[in-house]
Amino acid sequence: MKTASADFPRLVQDFFGQRLIQQGNSSPQTVAAYRDAFRLLLRFLAERLAKSPTDMVLADLSARNILAFLDHQERVRGNSIRTRNARLAALRSFLKYVMLEEPSALPEIQKVMAIPMKRFEKALVGFLSRQETETILQSPSPSTWSGRRDRALLATLYNTGARVSEIVAIRVNDLDLDGARTVHLLGKGRKQRAVPLWRRTVLHLRGWIRENRFAEDGVLFPNAGGGPLTRSGVAKRLTKAVAAAQKTCPSLKDRHVSPHVLRHTTAMHLLQAGVDMTVIALWLGHESPSTTHIYVTTDMKMKEKALHTIQPPATRQPRYRPKDGLLAFLEGL
Repeated sequence: MKTASADFPRLVQDFFGQRLIQQGNSSPQTVAAYRDAFRLLLRFLAERLAKSPTDMVLADLSARNILAFLDHQERVRGNSIRTRNARLAALRSFLKYVMLEEPSALPEIQKVMAIPMKRFEKALVGFLSRQETETILQSPSPSTWSGRRDRALLATLYNTGARVSEIVAIRVNDLDLDGARTVHLLGKGRKQRAVPLWRRTVLHLRGWIRENRFAEDGVLFPNAGGGPLTRSGVAKRLTKAVAAAQKTCPSLKDRHVSPHVLRHTTAMHLLQAGVDMTVIALWLGHESPSTTHIYVTTDMKMKEKALHTIQPPATRQPRYRPKDGLLAFLEGL
């Protein structure tokens, strides 16, 4: 790789300013995620190499250093494998850009690009029963401003199965409550979709808008200061609603209910109601139907688990034990 000290800082700045923002028109969420990955990497390398980020060169992004960084993210910072893979994906995107700008760096870049994404076990999708969901939706107090907002917010979250980033971005003019009764959401990759609203959700939203007299382009779910709720703000409001619901719904005790769990719940309830998989994929804004297929798998596995609980097998099949040493080694892996 070239070792001119100006190369690396320039490439990083051009990658974000030109490649991501100007040419790629990447979403603010993507830019923020890549920015965080680079901030963590530069701080790690600064300590590891005892040099400031502005003095770093492309050669400092060696496969050995990148592997050490990824290992540090898991062992020291406690990041999940998903997060570790997301950091690596951001670095890969940068290095693909570098390959075009600095062809001489190709041999070293290929070593980094050969670092595999780490595999991980995918847990069964967690979701709530209809009774648990209903109890949570009814738990915010209708006698306070924040309670009425939370009722409308949670009803919309459950109805649409939207991501938190999509919910906090909704403006009043994204709603059609009189005609088609839909809400327009801006999802991943800036893809827009219209999701139908149930009658109860429409009533919640009509009352909420009437009470606050929002401007047409106003935020639908503001915080106490009038600005849009944040991701953590939505999570906190949901946590508060779950805590209140636990008093009358014991099955919610010790349950971690996040906005993502509520999204899974919407999908599972639609599936159990007989809604076609392609419709659910459009409803949730999935780019690939294979992403939605996880709900079918989850539903089947839970049915099988229930079947085994009420009808355990009468006999157990003994496990084959090979006598050969090498076969025994392979069998034990």
